[in-house]
Amino acid sequence: METNHGLCKMKIGVIGTGAVAGKHAQACRNIGYELTACTDRTIDKGRNFAARWNADFVSTPEELAQRDDVDYLDVCTFPAYRLAAVELGAKFGKHVLVEKPMAVDLGVAAQMIAVARKGGIQLGVVSQHRFDDSIMFLKRAIAAGRLGRVLQADAYVKWYRSAGYYARPVKGTWAGEGGGALISQAIHQVDMLLYLVGAVDEVSAYWQLGALHKIESEDLVCAVMHYANGATGVVQAATALWPGYPERIEIHGTKGSAIVIGDQLTTWDVRDDEGETAPIARDAKSGASDPMAISLTPFERQFHDFVEACDTGRAPNSSGIEGYRALQLVTAIYHSCRSGQPARLDSALPVG
Repeated sequence: METNHGLCKMKIGVIGTGAVAGKHAQACRNIGYELTACTDRTIDKGRNFAARWNADFVSTPEELAQRDDVDYLDVCTFPAYRLAAVELGAKFGKHVLVEKPMAVDLGVAAQMIAVARKGGIQLGVVSQHRFDDSIMFLKRAIAAGRLGRVLQADAYVKWYRSAGYYARPVKGTWAGEGGGALISQAIHQVDMLLYLVGAVDEVSAYWQLGALHKIESEDLVCAVMHYANGATGVVQAATALWPGYPERIEIHGTKGSAIVIGDQLTTWDVRDDEGETAPIARDAKSGASDPMAISLTPFERQFHDFVEACDTGRAPNSSGIEGYRALQLVTAIYHSCRSGQPARLDSALPVG
């Protein structure tokens, strides 16, 4: 697909106008992209969103995907709809960016990747924390060996959500959201560990279903992981721990340790370190108790990266394959919780 985005304003069509769509819209406006149209099953909500962002409201995703003034589809729906959105993108030649998780089922995720590939369109998955200053620095530093050999890599997402957060019937369901705290909240940190440290080949996990909230899935889970490179790690995810604490990633190597709290690198203790100065900071943005208390800057960077990928044909930094890898680890953790046994991860991935 030929594009000319570098010479004109990128035009976005939004499918699903919930809270996160507002973050997307503001980030797009900040970087000069234009939200031209939107759609939502709830007409009043969609019309209000359209009025707020000076966009057209259309009644169906099909109508949105056919518009000449839409360059890519920004899909902010619940996961169950996202395959249909990719099929529309492929049919009408529109690239597709979907919110996380990309799906609730690995088979559906693989199908999304296949449809995008066959249709000649880009498929991206929102994982904006890959574009935090802290994570971009750690990606470079770990690749350069500044931490030495990684021994331990952990993520702790000890958040709180009120009963009102789960009031909508779809929230915390297996069919609608694919699970609870792990897939809906901590999948970002799961992706960061995979991005920074590499693949996990085995996991053992335990959960508490509805420990605090009246939901069918987990609001507390703990997993112990073995990475393919020999490192070990822990993932803890919760939405039941009042008042909620900023998420934390810890990476420990043979030369030292790094800790990210929220979106900031707060600790860089490395022996005989040389190279780029670590961006140590303290004022972290986190969705620990408020899901919208997050920075717009990484969204802006990811949208830039996605558009550049559309223009050049390279894979986005957070592609469908990367979204699949995160979902694969989440799925393995859930499998271990259900079975009471360790779960092995298949090293094979779909062809992107």
